[in-house]
Amino acid sequence: MVEETHSLMDGKVHVYRRGGSRYWQCSTYMSGRNHRKSTKHESLAMAMDYAREWYMTVYVDSRRFQESGLTQNLLYKAAPQHRMEEPAHYNNVTHSPYASQAPRPYTPRQKKQAASGPTFAEAAEKFIAEYNIITQGERNEAWAQGHAMRINVHLIPFFGEMPVKQINAGLMQEYRVARNTNGYKGRIPSRSTLHHETVTMRLVLKTAHRYGWIDAVPDISAPYKTSGKVKHRAWFSPEEYKMLYEATRERAKNPSRERYRTVWEDLHDYVLFMANTGLRPDEAGRLEYRDVTIVTDQDSGERLLEIEVRGKRGVGYCKSMSGAILPFQRMQKRHGGKPTDKIFGKTPRDTMNKILDELNLKYDRDGNVRTSYSLRHTYICLRLMEGADIYQIAKNCRTSVEMIEQFYAAHLKNTLDASAINVRKPKRKPRKAQKNEDNQL
Repeated sequence: MVEETHSLMDGKVHVYRRGGSRYWQCSTYMSGRNHRKSTKHESLAMAMDYAREWYMTVYVDSRRFQESGLTQNLLYKAAPQHRMEEPAHYNNVTHSPYASQAPRPYTPRQKKQAASGPTFAEAAEKFIAEYNIITQGERNEAWAQGHAMRINVHLIPFFGEMPVKQINAGLMQEYRVARNTNGYKGRIPSRSTLHHETVTMRLVLKTAHRYGWIDAVPDISAPYKTSGKVKHRAWFSPEEYKMLYEATRERAKNPSRERYRTVWEDLHDYVLFMANTGLRPDEAGRLEYRDVTIVTDQDSGERLLEIEVRGKRGVGYCKSMSGAILPFQRMQKRHGGKPTDKIFGKTPRDTMNKILDELNLKYDRDGNVRTSYSLRHTYICLRLMEGADIYQIAKNCRTSVEMIEQFYAAHLKNTLDASAINVRKPKRKPRKAQKNEDNQL
């Protein structure tokens, strides 16, 4: 007696388990015959993967025999590996000349049944409810909202009513194909977008595993393009950076309307401050006047800003270039900033994009989009070009040396030391010539 049945491949394949058996079996109806086989797997996810591969094998064999002109009964006789168990009842129809050898079994086509068990939507609801509480605010609120958005907009429409124990690597790959084929609102997702959706999917499956809804979390990592092409971050070269701050300075002096003067002055100071500190845009948005102190550095003897940074890595510290002092002082004087007031607040995306579009600097030559984040990348690249120590840059920017080497140092020619590369070892003289010189001495 069949205890549990699941359908896949649009109802063409059935995976079921009989009473008293620990293994799942699979079946399909093709070329006038019911084909059955034991998967030898106790896990439903692994059994479904096996059933898909087995179905494709049966399908290929069926097409090959049909193209060769063999009858359906010859196919059944020529491919005994697909003939497993015979049902207990048959119909009265016989097929000459092989009716006595292999009567056709009658099995009514089962309707596609929904498997029992918690669905993906229920697991996703559990995950969303507990994520913010368990992380205790250590994750950025926007990042937590991103998980919920990806679940509601992309994952629920595809996996929502599906039992969570049916989800495996094959279905996740079908999801990636569907996303790359149809996109969302006509837009094909980028590699990083699909990666974020895979991360969210894995977190939901881990939640289901914790509650015992699935035996194990399947490997849903992307099978292809695991090591994508490394691209450098969009930044402004010294010439492009000069074009940018000269344009913002001109706008600050001569705005199109007088009421916009403060807006353009703030943008000009923002560009100079970011390119001389290397802060992330979200870190600059949280920055308050009390977090910044003007000091004289003991090592270099220069006046600079000591900044207490609060961002994605918690609390860190940054020492700016001397060029960040005047923008900071102008912002404080212009707005009468109190110690608890934010210096910049919201990132000036609109005005920044307007300037970049006017200067034709929105995209670099490789098609990478420049944003306010590009000012941080510019700071790192300019420091590397000046010969600064990469470890000190990583500490000052609250990142790792590996990140800088991969995304910044790899495409800067100034990081290549020609004196270390173009080394020539002195050629040794032939042994015979050396012996003659010794004899002459």
